[in-house]
Amino acid sequence: MARTELGRLSGRTAIVTGGAKGIGRHYSEALAAEGAGVVIADISGGEEAAAEIAGKYGANATMSVTCDVSREDQVKAVMDRAVERFGKIDILVNNAALFAPLQHTKVQDIDVDLWDKVFAVNVRGSFLTVKHAVPHMMAKRYGKIINIGSGTVYKGLPGMLHYTASKGAIATFTRTLSRELGEHGICVNTLAPGLVMSETLVASGTHDEALKARVVGSRAFKRDQLPQDLLGALVFLASADSDFVTGQTIAVDGGSINT
Repeated sequence: MARTELGRLSGRTAIVTGGAKGIGRHYSEALAAEGAGVVIADISGGEEAAAEIAGKYGANATMSVTCDVSREDQVKAVMDRAVERFGKIDILVNNAALFAPLQHTKVQDIDVDLWDKVFAVNVRGSFLTVKHAVPHMMAKRYGKIINIGSGTVYKGLPGMLHYTASKGAIATFTRTLSRELGEHGICVNTLAPGLVMSETLVASGTHDEALKARVVGSRAFKRDQLPQDLLGALVFLASADSDFVTGQTIAVDGGSINT
C-alpha cells in the first residue's frame, strides 16, 4: 500500500509500543501507510523496522525509541521525543506485552517474579504510556487510545493465568478510561486478537499445535489468524471513522468468541 497525503491518518502522530517486531511491526507499518507519523517504542530499539518503513513511506514516516514500558522514565522520554519530532500525540497503541516466551504453567508452579514481570509489562506499561500521553491529547482535545487485549479474557486459557489475568485488567482499564477521558474528546477502545500466528510466536517455538487446532476449530472461519487480519480494525479505531466509538472491545479472531 502506497502512502498518500489522502490517507485516513494523514497529519496524525501515532505511538506503537512493542512496534518493532511481530504483530506490532505490522501495526506500525499499517499506520504509516495511512499517513501517520509513527513512533516505534520497543525494548529492542526498532531501528531496523523504522528504516524499512521510512524506505517505503519517506523519512518523515517514522522514528524509533528504545523503551521498556515498565520504566516510567523511559516512557516519558518516548512522549518527549514524539512531541519533539512530530509536535503532538494523537494515537497510542498499547501493544507491548509478554506472551510468546511464556510457557504453559499451572497456577501452583507460576513463579512470583514472573507473575510480577508479566503485570509490569502488560498492565503497568499501558498505565504509564497513558499517564504520559494523555496530557498531550487533552491539550488538543483529541486522542485515540487502542489497548491490545485478548480473546482469552472471555474464555480463559488454562496454564496461562498470568497472561489472561493481565489482559483481563486491560479490559477494565479500557472501560474506566473511556468514561474518564470522554470529556476531553479521547476515545479509548480495546482491540482483542485471537491466537495470531505472528513471526514472533512462530519463531519462539512455544505455541502448542494441539491448542492451535482447538482454537481454529472454535472459529467461524476455520483457518489460522495472521497479523494482517487485525489491520483494518486497527486503522478504524485510530481514524476519524471511530470518533463516536469508545469503551468498546472489538474482537478480531475469526468468530472464536462473541462479544
